Amino acid sequence: MRNGGRIAAAIEVLSDVLTRHQPVKSAARDWGKRARYAGSKDRAWVSGLVLDALRKKNSIAYAMGDDTPRGLILGALAHAWSWNIREIDAAMDEEHAPSKLTLQERERLVMAPDPTAPPHVQGDYPEWLAPHLARVFGEEAAVEAQAMAVRADVDLRVNTLKVDAEKAAAPLKSAKAEPSPLLHNAYHIPARDPSQREASLESIPAYSKGWVEVQDAGSQIAAAAANAQPGEQVLDYCAGGGGKTLALAAQMQGKGQIFAYDIDGRRLSALIPRLKRSGAHNVQLVHPSEPTQLEDLTGQMDLVFVDAPCTGTGTWRRRPDAKWRLKPGQLEKRMQEQTDILARASAFVKPGGRLVYATCSFLMEEDEDRVAEFLTGNDGFKEEDAAEAAIASGLLTEEGAGMVRRFRGPSGSVRLTPRRAGTDGFFFAVLRKL
Repeated sequence: MRNGGRIAAAIEVLSDVLTRHQPVKSAARDWGKRARYAGSKDRAWVSGLVLDALRKKNSIAYAMGDDTPRGLILGALAHAWSWNIREIDAAMDEEHAPSKLTLQERERLVMAPDPTAPPHVQGDYPEWLAPHLARVFGEEAAVEAQAMAVRADVDLRVNTLKVDAEKAAAPLKSAKAEPSPLLHNAYHIPARDPSQREASLESIPAYSKGWVEVQDAGSQIAAAAANAQPGEQVLDYCAGGGGKTLALAAQMQGKGQIFAYDIDGRRLSALIPRLKRSGAHNVQLVHPSEPTQLEDLTGQMDLVFVDAPCTGTGTWRRRPDAKWRLKPGQLEKRMQEQTDILARASAFVKPGGRLVYATCSFLMEEDEDRVAEFLTGNDGFKEEDAAEAAIASGLLTEEGAGMVRRFRGPSGSVRLTPRRAGTDGFFFAVLRKL
């Protein structure tokens, strides 16, 4: 496909996302079924442009004076991909391209960003979230949010149950992986040009052998704060797909026992092939259909890890369509769920054990507020220094240790963001049962 046809396709896909409320992945897949002539590079180009239009939806609409799919896609070419007016004109002259640029579009495409635009426009986040971001970041809310409106890097965790970081280096060269500046047993792959197709990590032999797992560095650091020890009894209470379960298993060197539980049995089932590939033999799945199996663990755990369901604001770089679907009612629902989950999960911690609470959200309502509420009603727990807990794991580099100390809050919890740490947005707190 030529660029004109790709631009038309991007407008079509974005229209489905905005009007039919489809995730980008689904809308792009449906378009691909209709456009059998489109190759893998074409699909990557179209998806990349749609995602960037969504990442910067507010600022593009403001610059273009147009929030239609056409206005957003044309604006993304200029304001996200840095195309000049000649390149856009040339594409619009091609066969299968949308109609040629209007005079207003031409004027808007060459205008510089307006520094007086409201923070939610500059930062590309829903206006109703403005007071929530201001509470967390103050005057830096727009700047912090801008760092969430770019394409995310990829991080890999080396599975030390099978291999060390040095041995894993050679097979990762083809993916242009570099040693992580924050973690010893991790690699970092910088984001590619959004118009290019990302390499499939699943095709790398090191992945199929179970040597590495795709896991954001922020998630790895949150797991490090658990500092799981060989021989401990551990419950991953919201295990989901099992990324942190596998990280904890590696910390424990295969010794002790990890119980992986999730209220959604289908998500838990997805962990089975990952466990097989990883070689982690000390993980036992606790299915929600067998409640007595979970009840038997009450008061027995050295560590309970809670990666709580949340709004996912910390993952906006990867899922920009999700931030425009988020509504106030969903935040309220998540807050109640988090309160309930913390109360239930705490029952499994034995005296002297620890409870780690984490979210992939930067909202204080889901983070510090939930921890403070829990501690108010549970004087048998106290909050500890989460930064020092992560450092004590030995998994953080000197740079990583300095970073978590720098972004440690007054109570000891840690909040990471793309701007601060180059990671997804993550929050984690460590609570000790007295």
